Amino acid sequence: MSTNNVLNITPIKFDEGKLLLLDQTKLPGEEIYIEIDTKEDMWDAIYHLKVRGAPAIGVAAAYGLYIEAVKYDGSSVTEFIQYTKEIADYLASARPTAVNLSWALRKMTDSLDRACISNPKEGKEKLLEEAMSIHKEDIEACLAMGEYGLSLLKPGMGILTHCNAGTIATAKYGTCLAPIYLGHERGYGFKVFADETRPLLQGARLTSWELNKAGVDVTLICDNMAATVMKKGWVDAVVVGCDRMAANGDGANKIGTSAVAILAKEYGIPFYMYVPTSTIDLNTETGDDIEIELRKGEEIYEMWYEKPMAPEGVKTFNPSFDVTDHKYITAVITEKGIVRPPYDLNLKALMKENEGKDGKLTE
Repeated sequence: MSTNNVLNITPIKFDEGKLLLLDQTKLPGEEIYIEIDTKEDMWDAIYHLKVRGAPAIGVAAAYGLYIEAVKYDGSSVTEFIQYTKEIADYLASARPTAVNLSWALRKMTDSLDRACISNPKEGKEKLLEEAMSIHKEDIEACLAMGEYGLSLLKPGMGILTHCNAGTIATAKYGTCLAPIYLGHERGYGFKVFADETRPLLQGARLTSWELNKAGVDVTLICDNMAATVMKKGWVDAVVVGCDRMAANGDGANKIGTSAVAILAKEYGIPFYMYVPTSTIDLNTETGDDIEIELRKGEEIYEMWYEKPMAPEGVKTFNPSFDVTDHKYITAVITEKGIVRPPYDLNLKALMKENEGKDGKLTE
């Protein structure tokens, strides 16, 4: 995969205590890195989507917590741990839907309890070690999902994707785009259709940019064109990411994903959701229990225009995510393997099998 140009881009850079994030709000026009110095910088970057994608948010937040924690100049272990947990709570409030954010922050704070540190210096070292581990694990998980996902695809397939679950949404490689990069390198000749993904245009600005940069055959379409390309027989599979999966297999992803899943079902097209195990939340029973982030209406009618494209004062409704019912999901691809229905049983079995191996809380 290293031969693909897009994978030369590192969305999260951490070196000698310095954290740099690729500012995704500037893409595709500019490739600019921003430095994160404070917890406020990190919160702002997450909330304003400078860093986005559930895995990337988790990795970045882990480093962000460390950067703020090292500023503690006291000698009390109890105070240091409390200080760290307060930072974690603050960062977790930036975006509520993506479970990787709270998962990564919880791993960071739990690492202090498990380590039984004797002074804050040891605690800071442990936090850095944990953040680097989360980063490394995400890269390995994405590669594994790429291999599992590619086993479901055949050369020459037409593939539709929604939003961006590529290398810049993770530490590297991506989730649902990982098999496309692997297949491209191995000569599969995929033809990809990328939904623009209104209102923030992650498909247009990010996915089409990534795939085009890597030399993948990609065609950008408006969200409301998905049914047309499916009806024409140009789509053989749909691949999407996930920001939180409930215990029954309902998956929250970027707004519009559910509509794509329903269309795929109507046209007999397999719908594959790529879900790192860090995104599976067995504490959430169904998709109805997932908190959906609501964002400002300006994103719909003003953000991408020279002047507002809606009447002044019009009411707006701008949920950032929707939930795809498990009945529309053909298979769930994780770094531990492919999961098929019944999801309520098989997701729990998968998580139980891996319980204790990475510190995740599964029940």
